[in-house]
Amino acid sequence: MSSEEKVFISVIVPFCDERESIPLLYESVKRVLEGLGKSYEMIFVDDGSTDGTREILKDLSRRDSSLRVILFRRNFGQSAAMAAGFKVSRGEVVVTMDGDLQNDPDDIPRLLGKVEEGYDVVSGWRKDRKDKLILRRVPSIIANRLICSVTDVHLHDTGCSLKAFRREVIEKIRLYGELHRFIPALARVEGARISEVVVTHHPRRFGKSKYNLSRTFRVLMDLSSLNLFLKYLRNPLRFFGKIGVGFHFLGLLAACWVAYRMFVNKVSLIDLNVLVTSIFLLWVMGFQFLFIGLVASLIVRTGEKRRITLAPFLLYRNEGRDGG
Repeated sequence: MSSEEKVFISVIVPFCDERESIPLLYESVKRVLEGLGKSYEMIFVDDGSTDGTREILKDLSRRDSSLRVILFRRNFGQSAAMAAGFKVSRGEVVVTMDGDLQNDPDDIPRLLGKVEEGYDVVSGWRKDRKDKLILRRVPSIIANRLICSVTDVHLHDTGCSLKAFRREVIEKIRLYGELHRFIPALARVEGARISEVVVTHHPRRFGKSKYNLSRTFRVLMDLSSLNLFLKYLRNPLRFFGKIGVGFHFLGLLAACWVAYRMFVNKVSLIDLNVLVTSIFLLWVMGFQFLFIGLVASLIVRTGEKRRITLAPFLLYRNEGRDGG
């Protein structure tokens, strides 16, 4: 199959130190995809593993031409791994899932069924989640409610990695930071129709989870930036302009106070030099934010068709040699 040939479905799975899970997941995904009776490809991404995951993926790729492997030079995170998978995928429908065997490949046909109904994004809902209550489920519930309230995309489980996307949607999405959690919200900006289906969730069989409470802080920071992104993507001048006008207003109030002290209290201008300096600084800051807003608006308008550079990675191809 040539690199330009289209396939019906691409399944993207990022791995980070999951060597025990790879053979089992590979067999399960391949069995499900072959059962669909349509063209497919699997894209496994090694996110800088150090436990031998890289070698196992290379070996599988040598034996199966439908498997494409991406090798990161170091750990860049799940968002970068998914973005790299999106970049090289060729499927009309793209499915993402975790590599720890907690997502069930048997749910893939159900996601595809929703896509065929006309939806652009279908998200999995781990209704019966098999994770620790305090460390995983409670933070997830809190984060899910925050994400839904900010993004106005109402899903029961925004953190589930098992999702299906139409190609025309993912081609417009740019991922960085931890934004893989917010792909439905990013897709909504493009007018995507979004749905969800209940999926099976299994307990972790090998290794330990890469998630911990420290990631909650990063999610909150990304959520804050996403909130600004959703509100001011098309016209950032509105955001920076509000700040600039606020500084100008404070400068105007300070100027009125200086005038009152000079003409009513008969205070000399020299004695008010601190206030006069503050007025000048406030107005300068106001003009700076307005200028930043104008520049940001120009960047948005001229950069809409440019692609954000992805993290460096190697695409391991099965060409009869050991590369990467």
